[in-house]
Amino acid sequence: MQVDQHNHGSMRVGGGYLWAGVAVGLVVIGGFYAAKAGWFGSKEAPSPTPALQHKGDQIVIPAESPLRSRIAFAPAATRTIGAKLIVPGQVEADPARTIAVLPPLGGRLSELKVGLGDRVTQGQVLAVIDSPDLAQAYDDDEKAADTLALTEKTLKRQQQQQAIGVASDHDLDQAKSDYSQALAEHTRTQARLKDIGVEAIDHHRLVVRAPATGSVTTLTAANGGQINDPTQPLMTVADLSVVWVTALVPERNISEVTRGQAAEVTLNAYPGKTLSGKVTFVSDTVEPDSRRDKVRLAFSNPGLVLKPNMFASVTLNGTATAQVVLPTSALLMNNDRTTVFVATGDWTFERRVVELSLEEGAEVGIASGVKAGEQVVVKGGILLND
Repeated sequence: MQVDQHNHGSMRVGGGYLWAGVAVGLVVIGGFYAAKAGWFGSKEAPSPTPALQHKGDQIVIPAESPLRSRIAFAPAATRTIGAKLIVPGQVEADPARTIAVLPPLGGRLSELKVGLGDRVTQGQVLAVIDSPDLAQAYDDDEKAADTLALTEKTLKRQQQQQAIGVASDHDLDQAKSDYSQALAEHTRTQARLKDIGVEAIDHHRLVVRAPATGSVTTLTAANGGQINDPTQPLMTVADLSVVWVTALVPERNISEVTRGQAAEVTLNAYPGKTLSGKVTFVSDTVEPDSRRDKVRLAFSNPGLVLKPNMFASVTLNGTATAQVVLPTSALLMNNDRTTVFVATGDWTFERRVVELSLEEGAEVGIASGVKAGEQVVVKGGILLND
């Protein structure tokens, strides 16, 4: 059998090309995996720079950090400002101008002439009481007056008889004793009527009049009511031409308040209106329930626009001193504490706890935590507050 030499040579050439192609493919695949494995010196892409870094208590913002364009800081300034203490308060009637109207005697309240909130003038009739006790007081006085007149006549008669020698010394002494006792009893009954201190329509109906000009602020009686306890007031009349504003100062701030200290008062009822006054009274005792001290200011009250129990805000002004001030934008809340960030180096910051003394508009006084001239973050501090 004869073999075609030409075809056999062609097969050898084609097989060579095939094996050459396989070899090239293996080289390409190996190069791909070698490059992926870093055999030829290739490296992975570098990780991004962190926005900030913590070094102990310090926070550092790297040069490449985008936070640098969002953070602003400025030196802490100083201002001469007056120390101010703002505390809650309320309007009260002056106790020295408030009178409890007591019924002088028991009985039935037959006529009540005023109502709660009425304004009354001194001497105005407030009530009429039908009082058996008043009738008894008048009866006792009339009996004492009659007995006094009789004993006085008897004494004069005994003195006349003693002068002509027909009366004994014993009879004269007895007449003197009877007269002295009658005089004492009449003096007592007169004092009783004087103590009642009211005008009587007759011997059993008495009139209760206003002891001073003012307003009826409480009323505890009604027409037809029975009055059994003369120590219980019928009503209270308060002169509100002068009132108190009582401020409640926390125990920790008591040392900052003194008598004569200037103060300003604002009331919810009159927005935009400010009353200027001075502290007239500082209590020597602290309220046991609220742990606050009562500080009072007296104000004249024309038109009675200041009404008891109105809520007020009292600003107590202290001595002006130089204080560090910061914009309120620098303040951050952290675990119920007020903090700021202070620069301690090139784009290096630390958190500081500050104590505030006074806030006025966009600035706040700093009592402690920051010194004048220190660089404080005033914008973007929330970005550091992690």
